[in-house]
Amino acid sequence: MDVQDLTRLLHDLIGHDERPIAWWQMTIRAVVIFMFGIVLIRLAGKRAFGKASAFDIVFAIIIGSNLSRTLTANAPFLPTLAASGALVLLHRALAWAAFHTSWLGYVIKGEPRCLIRDGEPQRSEQSASHITDEDLQEALRLHAGQEGLAGIEAAYLERNGDISFVRRRR
Repeated sequence: MDVQDLTRLLHDLIGHDERPIAWWQMTIRAVVIFMFGIVLIRLAGKRAFGKASAFDIVFAIIIGSNLSRTLTANAPFLPTLAASGALVLLHRALAWAAFHTSWLGYVIKGEPRCLIRDGEPQRSEQSASHITDEDLQEALRLHAGQEGLAGIEAAYLERNGDISFVRRRR
């Protein structure tokens, strides 16, 4: 199969940008963009988007964009609704599957990172998460109501981007 054959196959699957596309081609595009968006946002890291998971952010962005184009008549009405419906079903199915399958939950939503263990900052985890000492101090003041690590057993960068603290038992 040469490059021209691959190009024709791709155009058959997702349509050609210069011609109207079928509802099922828009649906394939929507699913591909959804998955690609999750990958991109997961690569950007938890801190980039705060409370929502990458899974939910990508869903909201694509649905909003997709539906707004339909609203302004920049996209065909029924194919866009079909693609949006497919995304809703995909989101629900993946959320259900992530609830029942731990590895899929990890892939879609990530996992918490331990930033402080036994009262000691975990520099490699801080670096990987782009969390500075100043970020930890801010979170300590906001969420633990204290300055410094005295009395803190552990801290985690949670899957939603929040930093949580576990106090030492007295």
